[in-house]
Amino acid sequence: MNLKRLGVVIVFALLALRASALAYGPLGHQIVGAIADERLANTPAAAKISALLDGMTLEKAAVIADEIKGWDKKGVDDPKSFHFSAHWEIDRQLRDFWRANQPTHNMNSSAPSHHWFHYTDVPVVRSEAYKEGTAGRSKWDVVHMISYCLQVLQARVPEQNERKITKSVAVILLAHYVADIHQPLHVGAEYFDQQGRVADPDKDKLALGDEGGNTFTLELNDEPPRRRGIHKKKLHGFWDYDAVKAVFPQMPRGLRKSELQSLIEPLKETLVHDMATQEPRNWRMPSSVPVENYAEAWADEILPIAREAHERLEFRNVTPLVDGDRSIATGEAIEKPTADQTQYRTWAVNVVRDELHKAGWRLADLLQQTL
Repeated sequence: MNLKRLGVVIVFALLALRASALAYGPLGHQIVGAIADERLANTPAAAKISALLDGMTLEKAAVIADEIKGWDKKGVDDPKSFHFSAHWEIDRQLRDFWRANQPTHNMNSSAPSHHWFHYTDVPVVRSEAYKEGTAGRSKWDVVHMISYCLQVLQARVPEQNERKITKSVAVILLAHYVADIHQPLHVGAEYFDQQGRVADPDKDKLALGDEGGNTFTLELNDEPPRRRGIHKKKLHGFWDYDAVKAVFPQMPRGLRKSELQSLIEPLKETLVHDMATQEPRNWRMPSSVPVENYAEAWADEILPIAREAHERLEFRNVTPLVDGDRSIATGEAIEKPTADQTQYRTWAVNVVRDELHKAGWRLADLLQQTL
């Protein structure tokens, strides 16, 4: 397959997709944070969290790691950039964190991009654990960053560190990253060779990743024909938004953002309370696993789900997109029929419901153990 030059605008638009991805979207992150808030209510850990967050809840803190991506275009010092004006000390620490980890597409940069902290791209072409390969992993991925934040809270890493992650920032990031690592496409990725066939990047060094599904459009069997002007959704976006909203079956599809917000709030409160008071299955880590290794264990747990999320799809029209020394795969993901006739959407929504539930309990447990 010949690699052809594409317009710079198109290149950067697609490369920006991973940078703009919001795992589970604000709604999913709020659910996870709110479950943890309710689980920790009236505990010594809750008091310490409140002090570190200047009174903010975990529900509010859980979306901040995505909100600060709003600083990426013009920087934190632009007069029009937003502030966390009710929490000026938190705001100052977050701006220091952003400055120390500014966005970049240069994977060889001496300072990492804060976008890299949200995901890891372990290949799903075969069954393997996080530590059993190298492709898609990095010392700045979500597995390593959860551990790093825990070390800051444990005072094993000083607050005056190169990444500018203070204890307050560590809690904010953990409230977000624990949900990220429970989103299958933030852990596993598909890779393709130069002919557009599924490939193993540990064997084929030229294999191109799908950026966690950010560069592939998705077609599901249960969707009505698209109306004119309606663009195809992205595979990653489906998991971030559509599958989360579908956890609320009472909500009609196609609502505007303003309509969704007003209708979903009471439903979210009920769901959070139910999830906070009903223990999820298999959420506890074995006693033999130290808390600093929880993230790796969680990644290993969700990798088979990430693999199935790709195996249930057929990838078509896969082509490379090149920008300098960086290449990614783009194409279409089409739902396959299954023997049990379970639709992709139904399966994914059940997965998301379970993972949000576990993530909320695990966030509470992680903070309670650490603080």
